[in-house]
Amino acid sequence: MNINTPLKTLLLLTLLLFNSALLFAQITVVNGTVVDAANKKPLPYVSVSFAGTTLGTTTNSEGKFFLQSVRAQSNLQVSFVGYKTITYAIKPGAEQNVTIRLASESQSLNEVIVKSQKKKKYSNKDNPAVELIRKVIENKDKNQPTSYQYMEFRTYDKMQFSFLNVSNKLADKKFFKKYKFLIDNRDSTTIPGKNLLPFFLNEKVSHTFYRKDPEKKRTVILGEKSVNFGPFVDSEGIGAYFKHMYSEINIYDNNVMLLTNQWLSPIAGVSPNFYKFFITDTVTTNTNEKLVELSFTPRNTADMLFEGMMYVTLDGNYAVQKVILKANRNINLNFVKSMEVDLEFAKNTDGRYHLSKSTTLADFGLNKDKAGGLFGIRTLTMDKFFINTPRPEAAYAGEAVVYMDEAKERNEQFWRENRLDTLSGAESKVYTNIDSLSRMPSYRRTADILSLLVFGYKGFGKFEVGPANSFYSFNPVEGFRLRFGGRTTYDFSNRIFFETYAAYGFKDERWKYFLSSTYSLNAKSIYKFPQHYVRASFQRDTKIPGLNLDFVREDNFLLSFKRGNNDKYLYNDFYRFDYVREFENHFSYKFNFTKWTQEPAGSLYFNRLVNGSLISDRYLTTSELSLNLRYAPYEQFYQGKMFRTPIISRYPIFNLYYTKGVKGLFGGQYGYDKLLGRVDKHFYLSVFGYADVSLEAGHIFGKVPYPLLNIHRANQTYAYDVDSYNLMNFLEFVSDDYQAISIDQHFYGFFFNKLPLFKKLKWREVVSFKALYGGLRSENDPSRHPDLYQFPVDESGKPITYSLGSKPYIEGSVGIENIFKFIRLDLVRRFNYLDNPNVSEWGLRTRITFDF
Repeated sequence: MNINTPLKTLLLLTLLLFNSALLFAQITVVNGTVVDAANKKPLPYVSVSFAGTTLGTTTNSEGKFFLQSVRAQSNLQVSFVGYKTITYAIKPGAEQNVTIRLASESQSLNEVIVKSQKKKKYSNKDNPAVELIRKVIENKDKNQPTSYQYMEFRTYDKMQFSFLNVSNKLADKKFFKKYKFLIDNRDSTTIPGKNLLPFFLNEKVSHTFYRKDPEKKRTVILGEKSVNFGPFVDSEGIGAYFKHMYSEINIYDNNVMLLTNQWLSPIAGVSPNFYKFFITDTVTTNTNEKLVELSFTPRNTADMLFEGMMYVTLDGNYAVQKVILKANRNINLNFVKSMEVDLEFAKNTDGRYHLSKSTTLADFGLNKDKAGGLFGIRTLTMDKFFINTPRPEAAYAGEAVVYMDEAKERNEQFWRENRLDTLSGAESKVYTNIDSLSRMPSYRRTADILSLLVFGYKGFGKFEVGPANSFYSFNPVEGFRLRFGGRTTYDFSNRIFFETYAAYGFKDERWKYFLSSTYSLNAKSIYKFPQHYVRASFQRDTKIPGLNLDFVREDNFLLSFKRGNNDKYLYNDFYRFDYVREFENHFSYKFNFTKWTQEPAGSLYFNRLVNGSLISDRYLTTSELSLNLRYAPYEQFYQGKMFRTPIISRYPIFNLYYTKGVKGLFGGQYGYDKLLGRVDKHFYLSVFGYADVSLEAGHIFGKVPYPLLNIHRANQTYAYDVDSYNLMNFLEFVSDDYQAISIDQHFYGFFFNKLPLFKKLKWREVVSFKALYGGLRSENDPSRHPDLYQFPVDESGKPITYSLGSKPYIEGSVGIENIFKFIRLDLVRRFNYLDNPNVSEWGLRTRITFDF
């Protein structure tokens, strides 16, 4: 259903390289807690390591730690100031939970006085750590990189993904022997304690120019290099999505985006209300700069907050010189076993600090306690800083991101000169290894099969067949329905695309079909930004009036299951011509001409009264000219080879639609004008999750029959649809003027995280609200104008279609999402118009979606 397309691609990529379960090495995994031997209270910031190795960690604020090694370790070394250092025996090559008790160091005393004293409760009041963080917050603006009038720098961006802890015995298996060159390319030195098998690598070198007044930031891509998985996987799209997950982090922002979620920064204005701060050390650098080590932990370890430490300067600027951000293991994050962000800052010539290196590491897996999975590293290294050095206007003019013509054709000498972070031995072989893999017949066969299973299309060179989930469906009008179709690929042409299908209903014994031809006008794929193309198409098919689900095709097999009576269909003939133009500033327009012929099907009829006599029309024909203006500032896409998916951001999306029905043009029977406006906005609410809000309004000018009115989006399936009214029946409400609001609030476990059982289940709360207000002018009311088509009725002659009265239609839901990490279940309530026939006041609806 709504399976996130980028995650589907990641799944395909994983299956492509290893199409059977990976065999993991026997590793040592320790989950533990360190407590005071005397009072059994947990000890934070205790050093824990495998004895005789450099593999170690520290306990969190609750005294808990997690440690693993790909080798069989038998002892832990545990040390903490004021306590005896001990060696603790563990089971080698096993997963285990331990509790370690540390005894305080004792001294010989002539007299011991014991006083009972309660542990002091943490408080912001009179807390020097909080006073210090407030100084950092107070000085944020001047330490922001945007505080300079001009700034420029070079960036080397390296993104790497690896399989984690792949057994060295895997290459000995019969199936994998042919992939031995891949499996043997493991790296055990980059991340201590982790055995990495890199399979994805992307490098980029860029130069950024910033001007404060008028504000403009422009990045020129000097060079880019990436692996190529062949025609089955879009490597560019994979890289774009990886980098969206590993967003560039500005610690001075109140909120930072990471792994598609918003995290409250430890130096946000309200951070003392959500974090605990501790001064844990003072440091003097080799240049005699004094720094304070400030540690921080979430007040509630399950909230979307960091734990870690930062080093703050005491030079009056209270700047961050270094920061380590970690995700607590209790956070309600899917598939993320651990995550760490290390930010390093260098001193400018003016004595202030700029970000010089950013390293983000994340360990992904289905189970946080298992050793295998994926490991991703993104490293950004900056140099060649120029502060307050103005450049010619041309340096700032143009689009925010531009590629030099030769950016993707750079030779090895360019990379040797501009690679600011060295490649490991394993990384240096990734390009040639993946290139060799993509040429192997066995890989190509496996990729072809998996592409069909994951995306629904089976490739045959210049043409691919699909989607598979629409091959079979059923409904009351067509009965058993078979469909077969496909589309051309890049092997056919990168400018001309054809798509077609044919379907047959065994009950109505009628053929349905579709054919389209699209031509790109800018020598780019029609799926790539910015789009500029023309398309001509014809479609003859069935449709339920008012059905407009946003997550699946109408003839998807799963949509065959619907509640209630739904035998009122239309046969539609669409002759369409589209012209689409997108601009680099993300403004776009779409011009469309449509000749649309509607024929009632099932129990639906086009009945009207003429001179007192009932007439049933067989066809309704209209000719429409329409214009859609769209503005989506800063919009980004996850780009596939044959699709693109917008990446959700905080910026609003504006749409304005105008449609003119022309009477007499190609048989058009009615003249009218339609105007519709819509605004969509994704609100990030920090620790309170996020909300998707949409506002919509429409108006029709002219006299039209009900099939041309606004037939409001209803949903009689058992799936929850965010953009439809889930307890409204098909064809239940029509209007010629309406206003609507929809709010879908995701709390991301903010409340459940406070409840022990729900906290363990990792469930998340979701609440929605929808309201629709509208009306119908008398000129479009068939009860006042019998020459208009009468509203549909049920088998007993009772009307099923209504205009909205003086009160709005309202429905809402409360739900739980993240059930088994991908199921959302909503209890939906309809609040009014309950006297309409065959309506439900309550309903359970589900939705499948993947998210972090």
